[in-house]
Amino acid sequence: MKPGSRDSELQQLWGRWMVLLKRLQEDPRVSVMLNSRVGQHLSKRPFSALAVVLFVAMAALPVGLFLTFALVTVTMSVVGIVFFEGFLLFVAGVALLCVLSAVAFFSILVSIVTNALFITTSGLLNLYDSNLTKQKIQKKEGETSAEEEEQ
Repeated sequence: MKPGSRDSELQQLWGRWMVLLKRLQEDPRVSVMLNSRVGQHLSKRPFSALAVVLFVAMAALPVGLFLTFALVTVTMSVVGIVFFEGFLLFVAGVALLCVLSAVAFFSILVSIVTNALFITTSGLLNLYDSNLTKQKIQKKEGETSAEEEEQ
């Protein structure tokens, strides 16, 4: 490289930098910030301004990483809670199915036992009642035949 071309490149770079600074100073948002109390304080103390700019630039990455971590953690918690809630609902549904199956089995068993007792009791009562009816009929026949003999 020639020393002359290096100087011209440096002058071009300096010229672009000045254009950028001029555009930045003409920006209304920058002028509002520079006219504020903090802007005036930092304009009077360039070392403090440099320290603030460096702090903000260097703190951006850790703060961004922390916010990303927090967002990912919250997202994972929400997703985890949804899956855990789904698992709990599945377990509760299976438990409910088991309980309802047991209740249905118990109901059928009680119904069978009750019907068996009803049929047995009904048959016994009918048998006993038919025996009583036969005895009553025989007794009445005996009484009527005794009355007929008396007459």
